[in-house]
Amino acid sequence: MNIYDLGLIYTLEINDENAVRVIMTLTAPGCPVAGEMPGWVAEAIEPVAGVKQVDVELVWDPPWGMDMMSDEARLELGFM
Repeated sequence: MNIYDLGLIYTLEINDENAVRVIMTLTAPGCPVAGEMPGWVAEAIEPVAGVKQVDVELVWDPPWGMDMMSDEARLELGFM
């Protein structure tokens, strides 16, 4: 399951200079990958052709909830 379908990506913006801005969350502030996840997201985006800069911001408001998952994610994880 990917983090987009899980509803962890709140905002994905690409400006005219091909700078990418991601605002994301995690399922809980105590998530064991909280310190590493923003870097992993940036590392996944940086190699995309044309991307000049990546900024990933981790936020906790609004808090994540299962209602933020896509229908496909809920189905695959057995919540539907």
